[in-house]
Amino acid sequence: MLDRTENITTVVENWLSQFGRALAEPDDVLLEALFHPDSHWRDVLALTWRIMTVSGSDAIVRELKTHVGRANPTGFRTDPNRTVPRVVTRAGANAIEAVFRFETADGRGSGVLRLSRDTNNGAMHKAWTLLTTLDEIKALEEPGRPHGKSHSRDFRGPNWLDLRKAATAYADRDPVVLVVGGGQAGLSIAARLAQLQVDTLIVDRQPRIGDNWRNRYHALTLHNQVHVNHLPYMPFPPTWPSYIPKDKLAAWFEAYVESMELNYWTASEFESGAYDEAEERWSVMLRRADGTKREMHPKHVVMATGASGIPSIPDIPTLCNFSGKILHSSQYEDGEAWRGKSVLVIGAGNSGHDIAQDLYSSGARVTLVQRGSTLIVNIEPSAQLPYALYGEGPPLEDCDLIATSIPLSLAKKSHILFTERAKNLDRGLLDGLERVGFKLDFGEDGTGWQFKYLTRGGGYYFNVGCSDLIVDGKIGLVPFSDIGGFLAHGAQMRSGDTLAADLIVLATGYECQEHLVRKLFGEAVAARVGPIWGFGDGQELRNMFTRTAQPGLWFIAGSLAQCRIYSKYLGLQIKACEVGLLPQGRLARDASGGCNSANTNPKRLSGRTY
Repeated sequence: MLDRTENITTVVENWLSQFGRALAEPDDVLLEALFHPDSHWRDVLALTWRIMTVSGSDAIVRELKTHVGRANPTGFRTDPNRTVPRVVTRAGANAIEAVFRFETADGRGSGVLRLSRDTNNGAMHKAWTLLTTLDEIKALEEPGRPHGKSHSRDFRGPNWLDLRKAATAYADRDPVVLVVGGGQAGLSIAARLAQLQVDTLIVDRQPRIGDNWRNRYHALTLHNQVHVNHLPYMPFPPTWPSYIPKDKLAAWFEAYVESMELNYWTASEFESGAYDEAEERWSVMLRRADGTKREMHPKHVVMATGASGIPSIPDIPTLCNFSGKILHSSQYEDGEAWRGKSVLVIGAGNSGHDIAQDLYSSGARVTLVQRGSTLIVNIEPSAQLPYALYGEGPPLEDCDLIATSIPLSLAKKSHILFTERAKNLDRGLLDGLERVGFKLDFGEDGTGWQFKYLTRGGGYYFNVGCSDLIVDGKIGLVPFSDIGGFLAHGAQMRSGDTLAADLIVLATGYECQEHLVRKLFGEAVAARVGPIWGFGDGQELRNMFTRTAQPGLWFIAGSLAQCRIYSKYLGLQIKACEVGLLPQGRLARDASGGCNSANTNPKRLSGRTY
């Protein structure tokens, strides 16, 4: 199929050329011959208008045939403006990795191709993984730098500030999109939609932009490095520290909103929402800081409240007997008020460890209460291993595309390798923790901390010193199972001893997003949408960054990097709904393998049905 060659770019171009020809003719035999039997195709809107992964050459060919007639993909070629094709190691295997570009009937896209030699014929290269993503919709491209009026010369008209105040006030209009939550998720999607010229308002209950970081505990810094965490369009300055302090990030959020001209209402709580099927819009109620209420009718509501929004308060028998202070970790701010006091921190994830260390550093007597096993990884270098791509040299845009191109099964293999390497690097610390009775785990099937985050949102700790304090006995450790109950002044141990406490911190995490959906939109909407976050039986995060079974309701959450990457695709889908390219509801699979809408009639544009 392909001649052996030392010219990597030629190998890639030959494959892309044959792929394009196989799609155009169509030639099923050639198409299947281009893929390894255990290959993977991930499409992010480009051909399917969905975020989906297909595994196995037979399934890939069937799925491509379903969509290629409508999408009409053409022009597959390497992109001279992107990272050149190169040999890499992904998930423990060597492959040629190349960034390419193409067009479809609807837009322009980018992709990542990984080729490896056929085991039966070393002269042939076949696709191991293929990513196709939509970058822009034709005729609806982001406009770039605007060329507006010079307001300083229009002395009688409104100046820039006047226009910004009017835009943000929404005195005589409703936004097309209402974003609930003003953290990295809300800012990222609002910035994307602003560039797509979709009228968008962010509402957040905090009194100041950035408070969702500013009001966390005093010592907090990000646990991954700065070069991974940029927001869309505005990278952090090169002078910034590797690990960003919370208050520095909070101040950046304020500057970001101002610089990107995002419409943002602080001290505004989203109280409820109901969807009007006939009008295809929401009726939502907002409560402002002054007690006034405002009803709005956006077409779309984007929940950007994080992978979890409501603190999880476990029902701990006899805890009501405790007469001291009880705080959830979300309420904890600073340890100085507890100098010389005794504190129990229940929960051994990131928050529990960090709060325990902060209290110890403030002079408190701290005991960490471990409920279940925890994954422990040193912040350097072990916790940074999954981000090695961002230090390999490609620009941020290419790193984001490459990160998007890793299908779930290969991502798991990669993280098993990262975890094994981290265990070796951290062996001394892990042995010390086991000696003092700390219960360790390494994630499901050894997939490590990142899959714990993607499946349950916690259960791990990046060690910045607390684990060492536990090993040295400077912070106490007791299993929760050793506590028989709680008294007015502490915990009654099953041994008969009393563990004194003035403060109990519940570092017990957060409820899943379904609880918040049920609270704000009701049981029917929560049941219609179903589980949010995690993978279930599929290869994509459930109900994230994509249309849901509830028309007009969207979800975005995750790390700064996740929000930067997937806000682009979420924004494109909302724009496509607005111009009639897509129905607002999620597409269901029909018996023939095609797509139909389970929630609304498909709209037509230029004779094409979606």
